[in-house]
Amino acid sequence: MSELTLVLIRFAYLAVLWIFVLAAISVVRSDMFGARVPRQETQERRASRQKRTKPPKPRRGDPTQVVIVEGGNKGESAALADAPLLIGRGTDAAIRLDDDYVSTRHARIASDGDQWFVEDLGSTNGTYVGSRRISQPMALGLGSQVRIGKTILELRK
Repeated sequence: MSELTLVLIRFAYLAVLWIFVLAAISVVRSDMFGARVPRQETQERRASRQKRTKPPKPRRGDPTQVVIVEGGNKGESAALADAPLLIGRGTDAAIRLDDDYVSTRHARIASDGDQWFVEDLGSTNGTYVGSRRISQPMALGLGSQVRIGKTILELRK
């Protein structure tokens, strides 16, 4: 082999090595800080945000809060009036769980009129209602238990 070929192979190897290092750094950064979300807001979003009114008062017998009944954050609660509630390890989560089995953006509890739903957001370890793993939004009622990792949440009055 000529000396020029060896030099080109060395540079190619060095370039591939640097691409690998930068890709690894990118993965670590996105895992630690989350993915970037564009801040641009369309006029439709602005208009819909301005049109929002107070949610209707909960009816008698409807759940009003989510309480952590088992896990590291036992006893903490979040009001359903602040729905939709994001659940996960991320800093933007309304219910922040310190659990190794919970994703950064694990699940969401939201309302559709007078019915509450829990939705898995593509987590690795899944979201369970009772003992059933959910793959699509599932309706919740008063006393429903949702298991995320080692943590159990319950809808209460």
